[in-house]
Amino acid sequence: MAKPGTPPTCPCKGEVDREAGGWRSRFSRTKEMTARARSLRGNMTDAELRLWRALRRDQLNGFSFRKQYPIGRYIVDFYCSRRLAVEVDGGQHAEQQKQSDDHRTQWLAEKGVTVVRYWNNEVLSNLDGVLSDLLAHIERLSQAATTPTPTLPLSGGGRTDRRAPGKDGSEP
Repeated sequence: MAKPGTPPTCPCKGEVDREAGGWRSRFSRTKEMTARARSLRGNMTDAELRLWRALRRDQLNGFSFRKQYPIGRYIVDFYCSRRLAVEVDGGQHAEQQKQSDDHRTQWLAEKGVTVVRYWNNEVLSNLDGVLSDLLAHIERLSQAATTPTPTLPLSGGGRTDRRAPGKDGSEP
């Protein structure tokens, strides 16, 4: 938990919700999910390993990634602090798991996480293309987060005095 007066380090850790009076993290995890993620970290596919070697230690323009990161009841292959999940899928995701992948992507989107998917063969044969596409996604998310929302004028042209003008058209 963050010290009083300092902003939380990551909303994924539940610090925002707890400080706001909530009892659970936005991405609440269980000990079982954390243990499962740890075991998956040791059993990565060749494509996941190759991508991880390019992402670890802030190698992609200084952006930080975590591997096999639990978010709620799901574990994403890679997670960037810019609220981007990266999934590396094999052939089994083409038909067998499409519906569950779509449901998972929708749930993560509701939590504010963008999901990007790449095929194993894409990572293995075109890593530079995957990395440049990933960087484009991250920069787009970063730009959206820093773009200010314009302040709109009040209805009626911003006039706050609502009294009717006098008979001669002058202000009262």
